[in-house]
Amino acid sequence: MAGIGFSYKKYIAVIALQIVLVMTVLDVTLVNVALPVLAERFSISSSMSVWVITIYQLVITMLLLPVSSIGDLYSYKRTFLVGVTVFTISSGLCAASQTFTMLVIARALQGIGAACVMGVNIALVRLIYPREILGRGMALNAMCIAIATAAGPTIAGGILSVASWHWLFLINVPLGVIAFIIGLRLLPDNPKKERSERFDWVSAVENMVVFGLIFYALGNFTRKGDIVLSAVMLTTGLVVGAFYLRRQFNHKQPLLPVDLFKNSMYTMSIVTSVCSFIAQNVTMIALPFLYLNSYHFSEITTGLLMTPWPLATMIVSPLAARYVERHNPGATAAVGMCVFIAGVVLLLTAGSGHEVWNIAWRMAVCGVGFGMFQTPNNIVMVMATPVNRSGGAGGMQSTARLVGQTLGATTVSCVFALALTTQSAVGVCLIISIVFAAVAGFFSYVRTLGHKKELHM
Repeated sequence: MAGIGFSYKKYIAVIALQIVLVMTVLDVTLVNVALPVLAERFSISSSMSVWVITIYQLVITMLLLPVSSIGDLYSYKRTFLVGVTVFTISSGLCAASQTFTMLVIARALQGIGAACVMGVNIALVRLIYPREILGRGMALNAMCIAIATAAGPTIAGGILSVASWHWLFLINVPLGVIAFIIGLRLLPDNPKKERSERFDWVSAVENMVVFGLIFYALGNFTRKGDIVLSAVMLTTGLVVGAFYLRRQFNHKQPLLPVDLFKNSMYTMSIVTSVCSFIAQNVTMIALPFLYLNSYHFSEITTGLLMTPWPLATMIVSPLAARYVERHNPGATAAVGMCVFIAGVVLLLTAGSGHEVWNIAWRMAVCGVGFGMFQTPNNIVMVMATPVNRSGGAGGMQSTARLVGQTLGATTVSCVFALALTTQSAVGVCLIISIVFAAVAGFFSYVRTLGHKKELHM
């Protein structure tokens, strides 16, 4: 009975992980909707208000791998609890902000907390769930992200219709307190190691400089900022990146897990993850312009049309997780990308019929395909790494997602800048999405061959 009780408590601990995961995702979708309100409240331009989103995502990207390494070396649990504490306090500071500068600083602090949580989330899931049902934990993550993504705009609209923008951040405070209490009592500690390594501060600084400069420069290009300054920052980031990589190759336990790339299954999983998120983000960013500007749907209808995608992903992800407990996850991911491509092709060839339901079911097909792909791909990525490197693997998984999303957004900006019409730009974006999805599907299929060889060894 003691064993059963202990197991039950471990599963309850998952609640803490999912509460904070939903909070960190919602804090992008909620604030997106509130940008016009914030611009009016602080008397700033729309382009300036976007900094509330940019600084949050930039800080997360810069810190993901360093905090993941801290979790590997010391404690996933303590890193998570620090992250929850910082995120909760900074949410209160966001709500209390009297100036836009204060709000941006508070959002940067939120990014630090979110990075701590995201960097060790997968590692804690791996410690909680037995190997044979790990896919269910990964699917729960995907499902919570999909729910938060789908519900975010509706929740934001509901809050703003009855209360001030401050409540978009204040709702995090009680949730953060609940997650902290559960996590403190029930989250597991790291497995004991024979010897401990020291944290590599030089690599951490290099990592922040590289990702910070490169991602800021790419964002500046898309915002049509100072081209010379952006080029200098991008070049500097790449030069520092060369020294950073060299240091990682010579390190026993590198911050950027380059040693894990010796495992072909892990490498292919990272490549497929980046390509899949490029494909997803290119499509998700481009389609609202088509619905609003070319099909002349209202903002509400456009929002509803974007919802079937994450809802379908939410439904399919746990089913895919159960399926890959007995079947090859690489093959399942490859099939998922094929379904995703079919959905994008259906959107591309929708013709002149612009009925809402005619578009909605095609969006759902894309979501089904992505749900079939995402969880199996994450399972392969995590299981290809040692348990004591789960933090680095999880951090790299989140980094791959952010890299894919950023490159996808940059691609859309470039296409729209060069295209003559909105409809032609969206068409090109959907073709690009198909190409990257095909690459992800190909590498997923190649992994199935490697899996078969392992079975015969």
